[in-house]
Order: sequence, then structure tokens, then C-alpha cells
Amino acid sequence: MSPASCGGDSDMPLEHRIDHHLRVVFTRGTGTLTDAEVSAYQRGVWLRPEVAGYDELVDMSDVERVTDASPPRVMRLASLSDGMDARAPARRFAIVAPRDFEFGLGRMYGAHREMDSRSTKRVGVFRTRPVALAWLGLDHEAAGGP
Repeated sequence: MSPASCGGDSDMPLEHRIDHHLRVVFTRGTGTLTDAEVSAYQRGVWLRPEVAGYDELVDMSDVERVTDASPPRVMRLASLSDGMDARAPARRFAIVAPRDFEFGLGRMYGAHREMDSRSTKRVGVFRTRPVALAWLGLDHEAAGGP
């Protein structure tokens, strides 16, 4: 359960930790988040065969700003994600977004994923981490860090 971060840099806006026991990728966004960083995260984590079929939690609580967040870019990211989904039983992807802007982006992303027949992940967008963890069927203590 050691932490891993995109590109090996702990100052990256998206830090992730893979919990193989729980079969979940936990990700925490910080600072300013760009479209390129989100795409790099998506490719860097979800092309790994060992996480195929895992659930995911992305916590946007510490993101101060999202750039390049147009509807076409959200649709492109959703399409990229759909194409990378493992052909495994349906999994869940929880997004924690306390602020309205990120919450709306998460809902838009989830709607696009739902419309694509390649998608095998249900997307839920939540205002708080405890509610997102409960939706994933995880206990706050077991889920730990980022």
C-alpha cells in the first residue's frame, strides 16, 4: 500500500495510492489541475494491468482551480476513460467535489460515461469523502490516505 504519484513527483496535482487489498485506486487532487495532467493520470494509472477491475476514488477537495474545463474536453476525457475500462464486472468511480464547479464537471463526466457503451464504471459525484466511501462500500478507517 505504498503511495505512488503520477510521474514520480510528489508535488503533482494528482497523487494516487493503489490499495491492492481493497482493490481501489485512491487519488487526491491539489492546487491547479489541467486537462493534460488529468489525461496523464488517466493513462499513467489505468493502463496498468494490475488495476483492471478496481474501483476508484478521486478527491477534489484540495483543488483550487481547474483549467481547460470545457464540455468538449470533459467529453474527450470520458471517451478516453471509457476506452480504457477493463472488460470486467462493472466497477464504481467516486468523485468527491465539495465546490459547485468541480461537482458540475464530475456530473458532466459521469453523464458522458453513462452514454458510452464501452464504459464499465458507474460514476458517482459526492460533496464529502465519507459519503463517497460509503457508496464504494468502504469504511473510512480502512480507506486511509489520499
